[in-house]
Amino acid sequence: MIRRTFLAATTALAFAAPAFAGGHSMDIVDTAKEAGSFETLLAAATAAGLVDTLKGEGPLTVFAPTDAAFAALPEGTVEDLLKPENKDQLTAILTYHVVAGKVMSTDLSDGMMAKTVEGSEITIDLDNGVMVNDATVVTADIEASNGVIHVIDKVIMPGM
Repeated sequence: MIRRTFLAATTALAFAAPAFAGGHSMDIVDTAKEAGSFETLLAAATAAGLVDTLKGEGPLTVFAPTDAAFAALPEGTVEDLLKPENKDQLTAILTYHVVAGKVMSTDLSDGMMAKTVEGSEITIDLDNGVMVNDATVVTADIEASNGVIHVIDKVIMPGM
C-alpha cells in the first residue's frame, strides 16, 4: 500500500514538470491523462458526463484522487458507481472534489471552508500537512490551462 501511494505520488510529480514547461497549455483532463495515475477518475468523469466541464474554460480547482485512492474504496464500489443507474451519485461524488475558481496552496488557510461544485463544503486543515476533509494532499499546485489540480490520497465523500 505504501509502495502504491509512493508510486502514485512519484507519477504525479513526474507529470507536473511537463505541465509547467508547456506553459499550462493542457487543460485539467489532458493534464490528468498525461499523468497516467488518474485512469479511474477519468473513467468516472466520462461515465458522469463531466469531461466537457473539466475541459471547459474554468477556472476550476480539482482535488484529484489517484487510482490508488479509488482502489482503497470497498471492493465493488467503483464498479457500482460506474453503472448508468448510479450516475447521479457518481456525479455528486466527483463534483464534491471540485471548487469553482483557481485555488492555489498559498491561498489556503487552516480551518478554511470551500464550497464545492456539488454544493457542500470541504474543510482545509493545515495542522499536519494539507488535508482536505480526511484526505491528504500529496502533490499541490499542478497548473492546467483552465485551473489547478491538487492530488489527494483518498476519495472524499459528500455528507460524511
